[in-house]
Amino acid sequence: MTSSETALPASAPAEECYHCGLPVPSQSSHHVAIDGVERRMCCVGCEAVARSIVDNGLTDYYRHRDAMPEPQKEALPAELQELGLFDHPDFQKSFVEPVGEHEREASLILEGITCAACVWLNEQHVSRQPGVSRVDINYATRRARVRWDERRTRLSEILAAIQAIGYRAYPYDAERSEQIAQRERRSMLWRLFVAGFGMMQVMMYAFPAYLAGDGGDLTPDIELLMRWASLVLTLPVVLYSAAPFFRRAWRDVRLRRLGMDVPVALGVGSAFGASVWATLTAGGEVYFDSVTMFVFFLLCGRYLEMVARQKAVRGVEELGKVLPAFAERLPDWPSLTGERVPVSQLVVGDVLRVRPGEVVPADGAVIDGRSDANEALLTGESLPVPKSVGSDVTGGSINISSPLAIRVEQTGDSTRLAAIRRLMERAASEKPAIARQSDKVAVVFIVALLVLACITGVVWYFVDPSRALWVFVSVLVVACPCALSLATPVALTVATDALARMGVLVTRGHAIETLANANHFVFDKTGTLTLGRPTLEETLPLGDLDVPQLQAIACALEQSSEHPVARALRRSSDDADLPAVRNLASETGQGVTGLVDDEPYWLGRPDFVAAHLGCGLPARLDELSGRGGSVVALGGQGRWLGLFRLADVPRPEAGQLSAKLAAEGVRTTVLSGDAQSVADSVAVRLGLGDAHGGMTPQGKRDFITGLQHDPSAVVVMVGDGVNDAPVLAQAHVSVAMGGGTELARNQGDIVLLSENLAGLGRGVDLARRTLTVIRQNLWWSFAYNFTSIPLAMAGLVTPWMAGIGMAGSSLLVVLNALRLQGNRRVN
Repeated sequence: MTSSETALPASAPAEECYHCGLPVPSQSSHHVAIDGVERRMCCVGCEAVARSIVDNGLTDYYRHRDAMPEPQKEALPAELQELGLFDHPDFQKSFVEPVGEHEREASLILEGITCAACVWLNEQHVSRQPGVSRVDINYATRRARVRWDERRTRLSEILAAIQAIGYRAYPYDAERSEQIAQRERRSMLWRLFVAGFGMMQVMMYAFPAYLAGDGGDLTPDIELLMRWASLVLTLPVVLYSAAPFFRRAWRDVRLRRLGMDVPVALGVGSAFGASVWATLTAGGEVYFDSVTMFVFFLLCGRYLEMVARQKAVRGVEELGKVLPAFAERLPDWPSLTGERVPVSQLVVGDVLRVRPGEVVPADGAVIDGRSDANEALLTGESLPVPKSVGSDVTGGSINISSPLAIRVEQTGDSTRLAAIRRLMERAASEKPAIARQSDKVAVVFIVALLVLACITGVVWYFVDPSRALWVFVSVLVVACPCALSLATPVALTVATDALARMGVLVTRGHAIETLANANHFVFDKTGTLTLGRPTLEETLPLGDLDVPQLQAIACALEQSSEHPVARALRRSSDDADLPAVRNLASETGQGVTGLVDDEPYWLGRPDFVAAHLGCGLPARLDELSGRGGSVVALGGQGRWLGLFRLADVPRPEAGQLSAKLAAEGVRTTVLSGDAQSVADSVAVRLGLGDAHGGMTPQGKRDFITGLQHDPSAVVVMVGDGVNDAPVLAQAHVSVAMGGGTELARNQGDIVLLSENLAGLGRGVDLARRTLTVIRQNLWWSFAYNFTSIPLAMAGLVTPWMAGIGMAGSSLLVVLNALRLQGNRRVN
């Protein structure tokens, strides 16, 4: 404390605390350096909080706040207090994923998003922060995915940057999302109530003036009294109900960007300002009734649109709430004495009891009991799935009939449900081309709208000055492009939810649009068109080894593979009799090799084995192939040892999908690593267009690339195995079977959770309906704007009518999108 401070005159005003705004006691010695300037604090608490803000790089809080918080002692918002925690690795586990050595990606939810311009503003602002490499925000769900380099920035700094422009960002979770939705609805209802009450009272005072007309039945003093009463009643509507429009418009202007609230705020503000001036000067026209009606109708439309939008996205959020908070663990199994523990504390190996009607809390396997499970939320299958000892159960499914004891195999982020949620989050955050184009058009449209409104106002000032203001306001309001911005994201969100309930999980933003335009479907055979559970039908020895010995060697070589053929071979031999294998290696799509008793053996496609043996194909290969199915060869000790014939069963719904696509003029192709004869037989049996056998993973990829040389081709690849990953990545849109490998599911733009190809056919239909709805919404938005703007410019639309039109157009596109929610499940 300096001498100057102690000598402060008693009459001088006390210095305010820079952090909370309260007076600083004369004896206080607390201060913090903020932006290079020593700022005084009133107490040790304010000093500690302010120093934490500075140390965490959040001084933008002080630069951008425009008022002291209420109450002032709580000068740091709760959300800002948490920012320091966001950098802690343990805290980030639930919503941050590593995507590289130093890159991280967070799933966030944004509060304060009201239009496409808000999305554009946040994407532009955050992407310019040091170290941020990608930002994707979904307007309909308010979900964001942000990717950054942790060497250059911290998550807390990214969140502070979002707060600096007037928004709030939180780690995404379904509960927080619902809390924000409830807060939005409650706030909007209060604003709507104030606007409605004010509108009714102002109309009551405006009605006598309308009845009096030009006849002079209303005396000047009574008319002036009515105006003052209307002004008093309009003030809460403008200052409270319409406050968010002005606040967001000012933010956009301050950041030199135009959002959809700018024309609204400009229209309301100009009409209200002119009315106030007319009241103060006792001359001219007042528009208090139009202002209150416009604000009321606009808030009505936005409230209904918000409720409809939240309903549309609620289905996507259901997966986040499906798991129970607690589970019944049996610590002394087979003793049935249980204990209630949080699901978050479960570990692999725990034994749980799941009673009828309860939700399975984690992925596992049944070790006791027999029941049925409802997996509709996860796979779209409405029929219960039988469960018995050895059956796999998925967290999130519902046990129906009898108690089950299950052993936990996956928990937390490793479960299938968590994987589904991650894929859905990825799809929600990615923006397809049609949505990006709509956003660009909306931004340009706002600029054109402001120019048109100004020109119209000037023209009407010379034509009829008394009407110039409200015509100007009507043009601003009637054509605000909210409907244009809602047209695409809401439809895509509803469609994504509807597809997920059918067991068709969309994991990429472009998938629905591309699937709707697809004109060539390419199918893998094993595990896609067939059930993927081939059985060993015949073993043909070609040397001195007998059948059990051949099967034991083949099983040993395939012991670590997840390919359906490998599983079929493993089922043919007892694991206890397997020989030891060293230097086991696989060549994707070809076969495996390994050393048994220091002798090399090769197992796989006949030509793969022949290349290693350095000899021709065995004479009896054609004989075995002619009986149908796939043939796997075994070679070793410099000669052919045996052939295995395996047969698979086509999926019962594969023929129906093939017939549907053929009727619609869509080309179909089968690609298979099996022999050409096997591929041909499957194609003929299912009615597919053509077939190509003996295909390697690179060969499949090259085939897709060849199809894509035709600019009009939109190719869909459907596959399931690890050898399908390259071709899935090459196709315009890829579909992975839900039971396939993790790599294939991650590569797929769409995942068939139910493994039901009928679901893919329904998905194609829904994707086309979605594109139709999007086009309808866009056409309606353009037709509405191009019709309403000339009418407003001609003076045929009043401000309150403009408010109804603007709100109604936004609500219409949302309701049109909600039509996609019908008939969602697979039978």
